[in-house]
Amino acid sequence: MALTWIVLLTLLVVIGVIVIVGPIRRLLITGLVFRWYQKVLPPMSATEREAIDAGDTWHEADLFQGRPNWQELLALPKPTLTKAEQDFLDNQVEKFCSMIDDWQITQHDLDLPEPAWNYLKTAGFFGLHIPPEFGGLGFSALASSTVVQKVATKSSTAAVIVMVPNSLGPAELLLNYGTEQQKQQYLHKLAKGVEVPCFGLTSPVAGSDAGAIVDEGIVSYGEFNGQKVLGLRLNWNKRYITLAPIATVIGLAVKVKDPDHLLGKYAELGITVVLMPTDLPGIEIGKRHFPLNQPFMNGPTRGKDVFVPLDFVIGGAERIGHGWQMLVECLAAGRGISLPAVSTATGKHCFTTCGAYAKLRQQFGLSIGKFEGVAAALARIGGQAYMLEATRVLTLGAIDAKARPSVVTAICKYHMTEMARKVINDAMDIHGGKGVMLGPRNYLGRVYEALPISITVEGANILTRCLIIFGQGAIRCHPYIFKEMLAAMNEDKHAGLQEFDTAFSGHVCYTVGNYFKLLFHSYSSMLFCESPSSDPQWSKYYRRLSFCSLALACSTDM
Repeated sequence: MALTWIVLLTLLVVIGVIVIVGPIRRLLITGLVFRWYQKVLPPMSATEREAIDAGDTWHEADLFQGRPNWQELLALPKPTLTKAEQDFLDNQVEKFCSMIDDWQITQHDLDLPEPAWNYLKTAGFFGLHIPPEFGGLGFSALASSTVVQKVATKSSTAAVIVMVPNSLGPAELLLNYGTEQQKQQYLHKLAKGVEVPCFGLTSPVAGSDAGAIVDEGIVSYGEFNGQKVLGLRLNWNKRYITLAPIATVIGLAVKVKDPDHLLGKYAELGITVVLMPTDLPGIEIGKRHFPLNQPFMNGPTRGKDVFVPLDFVIGGAERIGHGWQMLVECLAAGRGISLPAVSTATGKHCFTTCGAYAKLRQQFGLSIGKFEGVAAALARIGGQAYMLEATRVLTLGAIDAKARPSVVTAICKYHMTEMARKVINDAMDIHGGKGVMLGPRNYLGRVYEALPISITVEGANILTRCLIIFGQGAIRCHPYIFKEMLAAMNEDKHAGLQEFDTAFSGHVCYTVGNYFKLLFHSYSSMLFCESPSSDPQWSKYYRRLSFCSLALACSTDM
């Protein structure tokens, strides 16, 4: 027996020495893992690293790590509209909605009426985010979202036209990265609708994999306005570009190459964003697209040997190669403001119309809302409409607090558009034939048709879920994964091993700790999970959420 204890004790001491003593640990454990890690880790381009590193993490990082900070979340102030924003909703937005007839737009005119277009421009709808010093309204994210939400209840086509200039596009990019000269040149005109913007990213060969665009700009000398200057010779082929058929300025994502090394030693400079007028020689606008009976202006744009000076790069020449990070950070506007607004509008619209219809419509001598099957669908619509609004407002609070939560906005885009899809399906089921027969009095048909557009844009939902929510989220929200990746890519092998050893040791402790906590809370029926409330009515839900957060951390690590 004594010999057995001596052997066990010796074994524990040996293991302890291996684990605790750094040089030995790196020689026998982390060094082996480090070399394996380097072999299996796929090469990461500068563009991919920028995409992963773009934006901020927020409450989702706490949830992802199994450590939700409920006090911090509950302390967030509820965003509210200012008097000017509410007045705009009560007056300008109401007036615009009164000027449009969705059936006339989608069935006959295939465009907004000209007075409605003019009113959008003169009333400031294209400059919701642009600060007053540049001629815009300077509204909050909450106000912009609420404007889009209101318009979407009247017409999906009109909502898209309102949201695109205020989403990912020239104005957003100029505000965040533009030079002072570029801001002075364009922002006033964009805010007043003098210039109509579009943004070209998607191409026939690069949809979800936007970083694989083949559209290019070659650094070269050329003539512009009678002078020989250094610039970019651009060639592109983009499609699915909203407002392209009527745009006067185009923001363009291209890969910049410098084969003659006019800017430095590197030939491949990376994705870059260029802003230019659409009337330059060589620019062509193709035939208009028609996305699912929603006739907002959308179409392809092409350019052949279009030469522009380097100061047409948003942010100037020093921003060459930084385009992907700029785009990923600014995508939060579309994913966190515009698309959640349209989804919430769908939820509220279906909640209002289905409740009224289920009360008035009778079958078998009863209002159909009294039948359990219909009542269940109405309950789902009501609950999901509530969740849509709550998610919308919470996320907008983060954006208005100047955070750029790229993962959170992707979560919103994915789950809210999917929730809207469930809501409209239930609404169509309740309405039956009335929802199917298109006509001026069908208030669901066009909404049903338009829903897949929200699912598709700003990264289709499969991409959003796999690549951003889980892919980028798993890397950015995990406390050690990104550190391990960077260490494995370090060209200095000795320094890389030191960094990897520190990160990997922390990772092991983090994982083991989470699994033991999960085991403890499983056998204690979640009684000791964190809750910010002592009220039994609420605390049980917080404890369950805390437990689910910990389970997410463990399953993700697996």
